[in-house]
Amino acid sequence: MDPEELERIISLMRMVGTDLQVYEVKAAEQKLPESIIESLSAFSNGSGGYLILGLREREGFAPAPEFNASKIQDALATACEKLTPPTRIDISIQEFEGSPIIVAYVPELAPVDKPSYITTRGMYAGSYIRTGDGDRKLSDYEIDRLREERRQPRHDAEMVAEAIMDDLDPEAITALLKREREKHGEIFGKLSDTDALLNLRAIQKDDDGVLRPTLCGLLCLGIYPQKHFPRLCVTFASFPGTSKAEKISSGRRLLDSETIVGSIPVMIKTSLDIVGRNMRTGALIEGAFRTDVPDYPIVAVREAIANALMHRDYSPASQGTQVQVNMYADRLEICNPGGLYGTVTIDQLGKNGVSSTRNQYLAQLLESTPYPDGGWVVENRGTGYMEIEARLAEALMAPPIPKDSVSGFDLIFTRRHLMPSEIKGTVTSDTRGAILDMLERVGSVSTKEIMTTSGLSRAGVMRYINELLANGVIEPTEPRRSPRQRYRLLK
Repeated sequence: MDPEELERIISLMRMVGTDLQVYEVKAAEQKLPESIIESLSAFSNGSGGYLILGLREREGFAPAPEFNASKIQDALATACEKLTPPTRIDISIQEFEGSPIIVAYVPELAPVDKPSYITTRGMYAGSYIRTGDGDRKLSDYEIDRLREERRQPRHDAEMVAEAIMDDLDPEAITALLKREREKHGEIFGKLSDTDALLNLRAIQKDDDGVLRPTLCGLLCLGIYPQKHFPRLCVTFASFPGTSKAEKISSGRRLLDSETIVGSIPVMIKTSLDIVGRNMRTGALIEGAFRTDVPDYPIVAVREAIANALMHRDYSPASQGTQVQVNMYADRLEICNPGGLYGTVTIDQLGKNGVSSTRNQYLAQLLESTPYPDGGWVVENRGTGYMEIEARLAEALMAPPIPKDSVSGFDLIFTRRHLMPSEIKGTVTSDTRGAILDMLERVGSVSTKEIMTTSGLSRAGVMRYINELLANGVIEPTEPRRSPRQRYRLLK
């Protein structure tokens, strides 16, 4: 870290009054704090980070006058050896405001080497992760997910002991095998249906030789997989504001809610139908032509839900956790248990078709699993995220926002903003009626959007807004003074 960057980071911490996600500050005047070893583990298990030693956080990150840089440097090097595997860090002594400090960069461990843990405490008691400005102990579930990076998981190919062949849809089986024989005739053309399904890991024989579906076989071809796994489903919820805690005036927290079941292709299609009925479709008018423009491109939403169901964690510990599709006034979130797997990082998403899946048998089956509207569920070529970005770009929308952790992955779509050409001519002399027309067409609007469309001042717009609020015609989506305030029709 160069001196200018160091000064910028410390200035930022002084402004916010605390450490940051990737920067941990300690005075370390008399000795190295014992908690430093936890930070070494946390940074190693996360995305890496910096230890800055020799500053007093409680005194505005001022240099510690009794800091012995040489002594602390040796102690820090010793602490690195107390971890398994030993942490290799880049330590330097730098000058800051006339005093020496230590800046140490802790790199992220390779996935196959995680978790980093304090040797004397053991893996399950001594592994940490960085959260906000502090460190927390990794849960057993998170540690198990990190250990899976050392070998390919096979949860998706495990036989479901209580399932029977009648749990599978014969029509789906026929379509899948027809597709496989078209793609790989030299192999599957020579096999019986049963042998083909055995080779694809859609079914297995139990100890008595009875054929039973595997987990991936049920998810792709099952009539009702939730008979055996009730929470391997999708839940949809539409919230009136921008958080789950907000209510509308009637006291309801949800505008719509559904539990979506069935095989993966059925769950994807049903999810899209429900998302479609809950989002508004605006009209983009160019000359004499009108184009319907939805809040979220449906193809992008389809890819996101398909990816969530294909790449989610199916280990026993997460089989009670569903994929969530949550719609807010300003965004759509698709959330699945289990973070990114293998070599894929957030920075690599959508680049050069890089793909890695924890569920290799499920991914293979989905390539040939029929989709209700025609075609196949996935391509499995690492292009899903690229398709999402392309569809959002075509709609002149912001790129998706990915959030990754050991325990889960979220993909967030920001709701489409109104375009001048879309709302041109909306406001007439009847401004009150025009505002209602906008709300009816696009779902919710902000004060700024009405100002842009109408040419009225903020005070003029608020006069109409307050009148509609007082008459119980509209309602706010945020707390009263929120800078993200929007208004929607009261239903």
